[in-house]
Amino acid sequence: MAKENIVLIGGGGHAKVVIDAIKASKKFNIYGIVDANLPKGKSVLGTKVIGKDNLLSEIFKDGIKKAFISIASIGNCQTRKKIYSNLKNIGFQIPVIIHPKAVVAEDVLLGQGTFIAAGSVINPGVRTGKNAIINTSSSVDHDCSIGDFVHIAPGVTLSGGVKIGDETHVGTGASIIQNIKIGKKCLVRAGQTVIGNFGDGIKYGGSKK
Repeated sequence: MAKENIVLIGGGGHAKVVIDAIKASKKFNIYGIVDANLPKGKSVLGTKVIGKDNLLSEIFKDGIKKAFISIASIGNCQTRKKIYSNLKNIGFQIPVIIHPKAVVAEDVLLGQGTFIAAGSVINPGVRTGKNAIINTSSSVDHDCSIGDFVHIAPGVTLSGGVKIGDETHVGTGASIIQNIKIGKKCLVRAGQTVIGNFGDGIKYGGSKK
């Protein structure tokens, strides 16, 4: 059975991780990358940049019905949100992509466009919103809730029952103890240990909370 084509939006560093996951899973054939800032013909892990974002409607009309957002975000996911909205307006389907070397419990519910990187462990009862990123070697324990456009960076540990609000970024190597609630549009800086709840818009760690 022929693999279905998929187009990627974004050709930076995170795209390499996404491309690796797609190739390893063998579920899709990567049609190409569109990127507003990269020259046409540039190769990213053997996948060519075929043009800019304004090609997406034409690509859809040509029969490519699946797309995936292959850019990450740190503390500001407005670009990802804009791309997601554009893809949906055009009519693209945005699948979940899981690296085969991730461990995902059978009852986990992943929102449309979510990416699960290699080495991640997602335990029972976990739910994510749309276009979440669970990056390399993260551990998400039982019954966690992760909102829309959240980025869980490499090496993060979420204990059981943690709730992360929409558009929040949890930085590399951060640890959050059980049953903590974090608001929307927050930033947990790299390496922090979170032991208390906090509301929307907080930047946690470093010089100030």
